Amino acid sequence: MNMEAFILGCGGMMPLPFRHLTSVLLRRDGDLFLFDGGEGTQVSLRRLNLKWKKINAIFVSHTHADHVTGLPGILMLSAQVDRTEPLYIYGPPKIAEYIESSRKVLDMYINYPIVVKEITAPCIVHQGEDFYIRAFPLEHTKTCVGYTLEELDRPGEFNPQKAASLGVPMGPLWGKLQKGQNVTTPSGDVVTPEQVMGSKRSGRKFSFVTDTLYKQGIAKEVMGSDLLVCEGMFEDELIDQAKEKKHMTASQAATIARDANVRKMCLIHYSPRYTDKELGKLLEQAQKIFPAAELSKDRMHIEIPYID
Repeated sequence: MNMEAFILGCGGMMPLPFRHLTSVLLRRDGDLFLFDGGEGTQVSLRRLNLKWKKINAIFVSHTHADHVTGLPGILMLSAQVDRTEPLYIYGPPKIAEYIESSRKVLDMYINYPIVVKEITAPCIVHQGEDFYIRAFPLEHTKTCVGYTLEELDRPGEFNPQKAASLGVPMGPLWGKLQKGQNVTTPSGDVVTPEQVMGSKRSGRKFSFVTDTLYKQGIAKEVMGSDLLVCEGMFEDELIDQAKEKKHMTASQAATIARDANVRKMCLIHYSPRYTDKELGKLLEQAQKIFPAAELSKDRMHIEIPYID
């Protein structure tokens, strides 16, 4: 099962000619999950030829304009196709008011269900058969949340040689064992899945953190992420400004990544004061703490493979 992230925009505060506002699309096989939707989100979706009309759910960190101004257009465009599946929108208080007022003022034609759920406490907000998405609190100038998508453990690998040695013939009985069911061999012996399956294998984890003061507790929430997309808005020299505006430096983002033992961390939500060339300073400071840190770029594509 493939999982991949697309950075639709990596900027903060205001869009620039070369940098859209913060937005990340996560694709997990047929599921599409959008994390924030800043100005320019539609442009990147088009340029990447991503099927925006198949977005299952949108996860909003907070209702500052640079994280939500791209959403009304996505809602209206989704009505231009035959869609019957509901679109779920999650976010802190005010997100329902923002969506409803946008629909009313813009006189949107919406021909599909929109289900808006506001987050008031840490909780699982969305889940499927083998994964869940959890929200946790951040600390910003208004209520803000981070998100993690975590897959459940996968079954261990099936050992066909062991199954054959126990008298289980190849065919439907092998399939039952792989589904966790006991089977009976032609000779009448009962064989359990534990006899032919290896140890369980962990799933993958994706985390999205933006617009927050540095807090040690964030590392616990994103622990073990295969990919952490994390705000690193300022360089170390501007740490006082970061504290005042309740943002993080690149070094603080790297500290979270290191303490959480993540596999890869991509910085996002850069201050517009930095040109693309100047972002190298943020990367340099982050890599001193977490060598696997990277800079996100608009329309960057990141595979999230299984690690067995």
